[in-house]
Amino acid sequence: MVRVKVCGITTMDNALMAVEAGADALGFVFFRGSPRFISPEQAAAIIRNLPPFVQMVGLFVNEDPVMVNSVADHCCLDLVQLHGDESPDYCATIKRRLIKAFRVKDASSLEALPDYPVAACLLDAWSPAARGGTGTTFNWDIAARAAAERPIILAGGLTPENVAEAIATVKPYAVDVSSGVEIAAGKKDAALVRAFIRTARYHSQESSP
Repeated sequence: MVRVKVCGITTMDNALMAVEAGADALGFVFFRGSPRFISPEQAAAIIRNLPPFVQMVGLFVNEDPVMVNSVADHCCLDLVQLHGDESPDYCATIKRRLIKAFRVKDASSLEALPDYPVAACLLDAWSPAARGGTGTTFNWDIAARAAAERPIILAGGLTPENVAEAIATVKPYAVDVSSGVEIAAGKKDAALVRAFIRTARYHSQESSP
């Protein structure tokens, strides 16, 4: 079964709605350059009031590892997602299971994947404008080759309309959606979230051996 992460959660209502829709993980963006930025205090208040068995993921970009570990403790994060230029040595300083994001221009963008002993790699579309949440897709054949070797979380421009094709092409461990289920940056639409998760669930079962 392909897991679903809903990223860019900014409110309690959106968090509860995503959980009720069946999300396996929620993502909280601690990068101030993002329109979906949330403070550690706000995230902690949301996380404290969520039901169990949903993974909480914090997204950071080139942040001081001391700060990352402090926020992870304060917010009771299950995983840390690194979306910057963090090295394998940097990753070794983080005291949580890790997701390392790679922004994909072409196949050469993934040459460093074997250097990262992390729980999973997230593949997102490269953009000069932002580190993520751009609504842009990339060549899924590149992701499919990586997914044959290790757990891959597919991101980048996923929507309720294209997630079935994405799953069939890549066969990822998980899919990650943010802008594709929003009515505005950081504001999730309940109908879109439900449609995305419902479609992902159905087609992950369909594509199972």
